[in-house]
Amino acid sequence: MFSKLKHIKEMKSQAKHMESELGQVKAEGSAAWGKVKVNVDGNRNILSVTIDDSMLVVAEKIKVQEAIVEAYKDALKKMQFSLAKKLQEMGGLDAFKNLGK
Repeated sequence: MFSKLKHIKEMKSQAKHMESELGQVKAEGSAAWGKVKVNVDGNRNILSVTIDDSMLVVAEKIKVQEAIVEAYKDALKKMQFSLAKKLQEMGGLDAFKNLGK
């Protein structure tokens, strides 16, 4: 029983470590010809949103909202490659193969 508790504690520790590592990976997505930018981290948290002033003068609110969503999607696409590379650096999926034992 104590070995299982120890194992669970190790898993939690590894999960926190992975979350911390992934939080260091960052990507920027853009939309509306680069006038809307969204920065995200590897945990898919939005770190910042930048909207060019010209978008607020010309665009309607709905267009700006749609552009933010598109910029976020763009950032997530770019993030996938960085996350795969980071996971590989951390030992890939093999790092998790002994967790259930």
